[in-house]
Parts: sequence; structure tokens; C-alpha cells
Amino acid sequence: CDIPLNSGDFRLMSRRALDIFNSLPEKNRFIRGMVPWIGLKQTPIYYERSARFAGTTKYPLTKMIKLALDGIIGFSNTPLKSAYYLGFTVAFLSFIYGFFILVYSQIKGFPVQGWSSIMVTILFIGGIQLITIGILGEYIGRIYDEVKKRPLFIINDKESRLGN
Repeated sequence: CDIPLNSGDFRLMSRRALDIFNSLPEKNRFIRGMVPWIGLKQTPIYYERSARFAGTTKYPLTKMIKLALDGIIGFSNTPLKSAYYLGFTVAFLSFIYGFFILVYSQIKGFPVQGWSSIMVTILFIGGIQLITIGILGEYIGRIYDEVKKRPLFIINDKESRLGN
């Protein structure tokens, strides 16, 4: 779902939207993402925010980071997939490095015996491990989607469209 930029947690909601939101069984609720996810019509209200007139924010950096992580983890499997792509990148770079070492050794010889082959092997095995972690992450992401028990779709009935 597309999360609107600069939206806060304070909003005006119809009874239908609130009922749907409250029916979602999740415990870690990222409101900024869950409200757009339910898919009902939204209308933004733009306004100019005044400067803070009393003190500084009481919301510490650790809570802001937790909020950001809740949004990323709750609505994206990208962090789990990143290990997969990083693994392919590392494995590919290990092949390039191995080729470079072969060419370099033919031109100038081996600077340190055994170091090159160990490094290529470690990089390649590290890449394979990251690919495996990425595959496991894909499974975990799918399990996580199932555990949230969000409905597959929400039916917008005729009465709610007519405003009744």
C-alpha cells in the first residue's frame, strides 16, 4: 500500500473505516500504514503547522527508530530480501576477484602464497550463506504475512458508497 507522505497518526475516520481498522488482529500497529491498507477513500487536509511554542519534543530518538522499523517491517519484506540480493552480489564479486587474482598472478606472480585462494573461497561461501539467509527470509516474510491474519480483501458495499 502507498503510505501518504507527511501523514500523522491523528485523523478523522468514518465509522466503517474505524470498524475495519479495529477488526485487524495485529498487536504492533503502525497506524500510518494500516489505515491506507484498508483501502477506503481518503481525502487529505492540508494545513500549515505552526512552530512549536513550548519546549522540545518528548519523543526520543529510540522511539522514532522503533516507529520507523515498525513501518518498514510491518509493510515490507524488502529487508529480508536484501540478504538474498547481497549474497548474489558478494558471490558475483568473488568470481570477479578470483578472475582478477588469476590475471594478476600471471602478470606479477603471487604476493602472498595462499591468501588469494582463501579470500576468494571465504567471499564465495559468505555469498552463498547470504543467499541462503535471503531464501529463509523470504519464507519468514511469507509466514509473517500469514500470522498477521489480515483479510485478503475488504468489500466496499453499496450502502457505504452511497453515504448511508
